[in-house]
Amino acid sequence: MTAVAQQRSGNRGPRGRTGPGRGSGRTGRSLSGDTGSQPRTGAGRTDRPGRTVPRPRVTGRMGVFVLVMLVLVVSYASSLKAYLQQRHDIDALSSQIVEREKAIAELQDQKTRWDDPAYLEQQAREKFGYVMPGQTAYVALDANGEPIKPSGRLSSPDSVGKPQEPTAWWSEVWSSDLIAGHPPAVGTPPATKIGQ
Repeated sequence: MTAVAQQRSGNRGPRGRTGPGRGSGRTGRSLSGDTGSQPRTGAGRTDRPGRTVPRPRVTGRMGVFVLVMLVLVVSYASSLKAYLQQRHDIDALSSQIVEREKAIAELQDQKTRWDDPAYLEQQAREKFGYVMPGQTAYVALDANGEPIKPSGRLSSPDSVGKPQEPTAWWSEVWSSDLIAGHPPAVGTPPATKIGQ
């Protein structure tokens, strides 16, 4: 190498990789143009008197980002409103379904009652005043001369309580064994004399 080439390469500094944490090849200055000897405060701000810190500018990317976020918020808000409205409609319709199913069950219960001959006979007596052949009909009247309506009503077979399931015999034997081992305390002793 000649002296001129060494001089040129000496002015440039060492060739090597540059990047975060490595020197830029220049001495005495950083990438931002500040000298390395001055203290820094905050994110790249210096304590030089009279120097104003530049405010962050609204860039095109930031504007697009804000616009996209606004579109997303508006679309999600309308979707949320539609979802809540649909949930309200579904709840109202489900309550109507429950009421109608109850009415259908009552009508089916009434229909099955008409298959019962005793219920048929009762309705014929109450509504039309019919009696069986050989019977005499009596009508009870109230103080105003109106017929007294019976207050009783036949119940459906489904509404009658289910019979209680019997308990297992061994559970009763075990409980009697426990009572025999620990008899209950006697409140008053039996009388030893008559008239006591």
